[in-house]
Amino acid sequence: MPVSAVLARSAKRFAGETPIGRKRRARKMARVLAETHPDAHCELDFETPLQLAVATILSAQCTDKKVNEVTPIVFKRYLSAADYAAADRMEMEAILRPTGFFRAKTDSLIKLGQALEERHEGVLPHTLEELVALPGIGRKTANVILGNAFDVPGITVDTHFRRLVNRFGWVHEEDPVKIEFLVADLIEKRDWTMFSHRIIFHGRRVCHAKKPACGACSLATMCPSYGLGPTEAAPAAKLLKGPRARELAVQVGLDPDLVPAAAIATPDVP
Repeated sequence: MPVSAVLARSAKRFAGETPIGRKRRARKMARVLAETHPDAHCELDFETPLQLAVATILSAQCTDKKVNEVTPIVFKRYLSAADYAAADRMEMEAILRPTGFFRAKTDSLIKLGQALEERHEGVLPHTLEELVALPGIGRKTANVILGNAFDVPGITVDTHFRRLVNRFGWVHEEDPVKIEFLVADLIEKRDWTMFSHRIIFHGRRVCHAKKPACGACSLATMCPSYGLGPTEAAPAAKLLKGPRARELAVQVGLDPDLVPAAAIATPDVP
């Protein structure tokens, strides 16, 4: 069957879905994602809330892998908000250069350190309102910090999250804040942080931007976008990525040997 016909048939199945039907489907998909990606977690390395804030700021337009290569140097050189506030700009720019947009990121980190010293006695606050008022921290970064450093449930709407929830037909929206509130109404609050990680894992490992692995996806029967990528076993399995790529294939009944060895590496994508 042509790709367009498969996609049209998938979309038609959910065309008349009611709001309560969408919520039930969303929660079922969330449960399947939990089974699919039991290893989901924040892929930025950190030990303190401040370190997570710094790493998240550096992750803009940069892979987590690259950020994790740079942050050991950053965290060793700058131990506190006061250190960031008093940082030599040229020295910090040189350290941050590999992450891209290093001048803007340097500016954000210095201003963040200054704001923390001036407003919060050098301690990172743990409310959304206080965090988004800080330089370099928007809602996405704030929710990452809240969920992973302070155990306060938060939904992280990054590019993967936005792409997937639109493909799932949960929302038809591009604005991150609107998406956050719409999805918050579908998923139980206690699950928001881990759900965000699972969605991001799925986006990096299965539901890719250009060619999703539809035929190797555990959500295939519940997704109105099924057919956007290859549905045949072999080409779909070749698209799986990450250290558990072959396990992902087995989960949906595919031969793990269809997954090339080169795919079993941590996805190096933003």
